[in-house]
Amino acid sequence: MPGSSHERSDAARNRQLLLDAAETLVREQGADAVTMDAVAKLAGVGKGTVFRRFGSRAGLMLALLDQSDQKLQWAYMFGPPPLGPGAPAVERLIAFGRARLALVEVEGDVRKNANIGGQYGGPPYNIAKTHVSLLLREARCPGDISLTADTLLATLDAALVLHQIRALGYTLDQVGDHWETLVRQVTAPAER
Repeated sequence: MPGSSHERSDAARNRQLLLDAAETLVREQGADAVTMDAVAKLAGVGKGTVFRRFGSRAGLMLALLDQSDQKLQWAYMFGPPPLGPGAPAVERLIAFGRARLALVEVEGDVRKNANIGGQYGGPPYNIAKTHVSLLLREARCPGDISLTADTLLATLDAALVLHQIRALGYTLDQVGDHWETLVRQVTAPAER
């Protein structure tokens, strides 16, 4: 299993080198620039090494997404507040949204190129939904927690956020401020 203690240290190092090279290409040139040749060249290895490690370009894209998801999960499970434990639930929800938005320009193009199907049933989405649901419960959010969590997470969908930034001209800060407004609205105590 990649990244596990069963993986040889040199294999883990090479895997990380390849992922770092792919992430650099996405950040600097967009996901369309990520080819097996380009990743191999930037990482200083043969193209066969990239294919053996990830199988295909889509496999490489999925590995990039997995790495990104794992970093964010670690941050909200164990990192410092307000994203990590120790802050009030509403502040943690706001920090979670802003952390997801900070990754959207890289992740949005990668998700498109990974040809992901059924993303709402997969572990990364379900882990994020569980986290948001727990925080909504802690904040005593009224209504159906599961549906509210899905609704909030939909506003962080990478394709939508990229459209808002690239086509509609919003800034990432504006989208983040809107996320904060939504969180505060849905967690506000119901009027009696």
